[in-house]
Amino acid sequence: MQPLNPKSIIEPFRIRSVEPIRLTTFEQRGQALAQAGYNPFQLRADDVLIDLLTDSGTGAMSSRQWAAMISSDESYAGASSFYRFERAVQDITGFKHVIPTHQGRAAEHILFACIAKAGDVIPSNAHFDTTRAHIESRGAQARDLPCAQARHTAQRHPFKGDIDLEALRRTIAGTKPGNIPALMMTVTNNACGGQPVSMANLRAVSELARAHGIPLIIDACRFAENAWFVKTREAGYERMAPIDIAREMFALADGCTMSAKKDGMANIGGFLALNDDALAVHCRNLEILTEGFPTYGGMAGYDLEAVALGLYEALDEEYLRYRIRSIEYLGEALIAGGIPIVQPTGGHAVYLDASALLSHMPAAHYPGWSLNNALYLVGGVRGVEIGSVMFGRQSDGSERLAATDLVRLAFPRRVYTQSHVDYLAEVILAVAAQKRDLPGYRIVQQAPVLRHFTARLEPLPPDR
Repeated sequence: MQPLNPKSIIEPFRIRSVEPIRLTTFEQRGQALAQAGYNPFQLRADDVLIDLLTDSGTGAMSSRQWAAMISSDESYAGASSFYRFERAVQDITGFKHVIPTHQGRAAEHILFACIAKAGDVIPSNAHFDTTRAHIESRGAQARDLPCAQARHTAQRHPFKGDIDLEALRRTIAGTKPGNIPALMMTVTNNACGGQPVSMANLRAVSELARAHGIPLIIDACRFAENAWFVKTREAGYERMAPIDIAREMFALADGCTMSAKKDGMANIGGFLALNDDALAVHCRNLEILTEGFPTYGGMAGYDLEAVALGLYEALDEEYLRYRIRSIEYLGEALIAGGIPIVQPTGGHAVYLDASALLSHMPAAHYPGWSLNNALYLVGGVRGVEIGSVMFGRQSDGSERLAATDLVRLAFPRRVYTQSHVDYLAEVILAVAAQKRDLPGYRIVQQAPVLRHFTARLEPLPPDR
């Protein structure tokens, strides 16, 4: 007898509770999209068939997490649930101070309110939208320094999430001492296609930061997925467990912000973790003002319990193998169908290259937004544009078109099966076959910051 090496993707869990999803017609989706101001963020979730808007807080929790939530301690101060949460975070990250928050952007708000000021520069491999907004709200500059390979969506490179080390050296040399309060590394790199950061790159950044006395902060939302890519793509890590790789990553930094709605496997929650005693005191004081007492920080006790277990479940090898392979499976189907995507596929999402697919459409007509709306109209699929609508409006009110318009299809954890993925591929291929019929869009109403969440748009006439 010979062992089987299956080609099928097997979900490493059994489903014991189901949630119905509503099938809608093409006409119903057209009406819903118009009522939403052609902004998928404004759609009612009941009108969405496959919801890939985000992987944040949309995953399915395990039976162990639900069991722990029932026995949570909801005391206002000193709850035992907090201390279990704190032990889990310290065990995995090694950071001394753990400051819970209701979600990741709250951790960003507290951190940057305490360290950033006008005239500062905060470099990163690539800041995501809320990180950038919090930095810029303090009058500081969020400077993206992605590696050269990240600019070429079709180019295959194992670690396209890396920072450009030479550009970082130039930034440090060209910035007044004391005006770089922190250096950020996002793992995996969401704004650059969910691409991983190599341990070699992170180590080089750590050495450079410490040589100049600059704290290194990791945006750790998807730290477990990054650890898996290090294990499977970087020499010398093949035999290491993901948790040990994660510990090595965190040991290179001075702190982290975390949205536990991603690799915390929970519906809500986050934290700020630090080694600096004085900074931790400053941050805790602000936390009391904005989030709550330091042993709950905007989270219920049952959420603390869910995250404490979820952080370990996200590092499970069988789960990570299944999750990454599911994303890769969709990518392979799209590449075979001639759909341009960011290659190689990342950990939490497939990124469609709307600029390449809709190359006939002017960039100022927002091809990423157009493609995302078409996916909903044709198949009830909701993704998110990462391009000129999300990042085009600058802090001074000016407009700058993104280098590439992408559509991110982010997979909730432990929610969809392979048949959902097969259907998704059908929808994308069907939309691509009608690409000449897709309209461009213009913004008719927008907020001054993070406009993509609430903006209202309208389709442009076909002859424009």
